[in-house]
Amino acid sequence: MKYLEKNIDLGLLIMRLSVGVLMLLHGIFKLTHGVGFIEQVVLQNGLPSFVTYGVYIGEVIAPIFVILGYGTRVAALVFAFNCFVASMLVHLPMMFTLNEQGGWAVELLGLYCLGALALVFTGGGKYALSNKHIWD
Repeated sequence: MKYLEKNIDLGLLIMRLSVGVLMLLHGIFKLTHGVGFIEQVVLQNGLPSFVTYGVYIGEVIAPIFVILGYGTRVAALVFAFNCFVASMLVHLPMMFTLNEQGGWAVELLGLYCLGALALVFTGGGKYALSNKHIWD
């Protein structure tokens, strides 16, 4: 049965679209509503305010590259780094806690980060815009 055979490339496409589109929605929200909250957090942690605008790289540009499959491994690494920074600056107090439903309090961020990290190691697959280079 041909349709039951493994299709790793289709799985990678689904992974790219899943984490890319969902994170891009966060980025679009920040484009339309601003990054004031993030700037406050950045300044409270003693970082220069220009660091705030890295969120646009991690939540808009990198997800677009991941979705398209262009430079997937590098874009996914930037994406994962963005998740790591968010976890350290905003979500650190919740890192070892459970939510009301008994799940990990930062499970959504964890899924984004681990999905992006998986793409760092696998690349975008054959359904990517570019798949000929080591960073794809």
